Amino acid sequence: MTTVLCVGIATLDYIYRVEEMPKAAEKHRALDLVITSGGIAANAAVAVARLGGQAVFGGRLGDDAVAVEILNALHAEDVRCSYVRGFPGVKSPVSTILVDRHGERMVVSYRDRSLPEDASWLPQELPPDVDAVLGDTRWEEAAARMFRAARRAGRPAVLDGDRAPEHPTVMQDATHVAFSAQGLRELTGERDPRQGLLALRQRAQDVWFAVTVGAEGVYYLENGEVRHAPAFPVAAVDTLGAGDVWHGAFALALAEGMPIRRAIDFASAASALKCLTFGGRNGAPRRGDVMAFLAGRGAL
Repeated sequence: MTTVLCVGIATLDYIYRVEEMPKAAEKHRALDLVITSGGIAANAAVAVARLGGQAVFGGRLGDDAVAVEILNALHAEDVRCSYVRGFPGVKSPVSTILVDRHGERMVVSYRDRSLPEDASWLPQELPPDVDAVLGDTRWEEAAARMFRAARRAGRPAVLDGDRAPEHPTVMQDATHVAFSAQGLRELTGERDPRQGLLALRQRAQDVWFAVTVGAEGVYYLENGEVRHAPAFPVAAVDTLGAGDVWHGAFALALAEGMPIRRAIDFASAASALKCLTFGGRNGAPRRGDVMAFLAGRGAL
């Protein structure tokens, strides 16, 4: 079974469905509520597991009841939590998310600033059964460490650039960096995602760069030129976690040896299907559903 190690953040999410985003500081009524585990790397791990891979999660939590809920939810998805450490006196991450009738979301998150950044307790070398690494920008020390290990082992190392990285080498340590539109804009100052990618051409000697732009699809650099892979249009109910699912599916596809364009389509199909279900990463699809979706659109 293809194994992907996902390192970064895991949270407990309170997801409220609302008719529209609040515009005034007053009481508002939610139409639905889902309480689930979330977080960029943890969501990617669940996506990997549901798509038929073996997911391993590495992250930092507190020593509270929230940590127990987060880990129970990951275990229920068959995610191996082999590299998780709880820190006494620290609060585990929690997020409150509002999702409106258009499927767009607003996130208010809490992460204890006393969580240690040190990642030296993670393996120095990539475990022999790991075929790819995914890291997020919430624990860049861990991402950089495991990316370097992946490179030494000749394995893909995928950075989810949902925001501009702050670690000095994490982008260069990765083999593949896929930004969100916001992350690329923060890094380059370019509002046009195409121009943002072009600004990275000098850094693209041995790193593959892309940006996911929701319903607009994915732009990526190939031989110094910007290419476009259109999104699969769906009637979105909830976009929360769609990018996390995309990155998890993309890392799994690379680990399985898929060519880049096929890996993008595979990830984009998984992300599109996730958007059809309210409840964040609870909408992450199974492998059979993704393959049927692709076949129905002539994308296999």
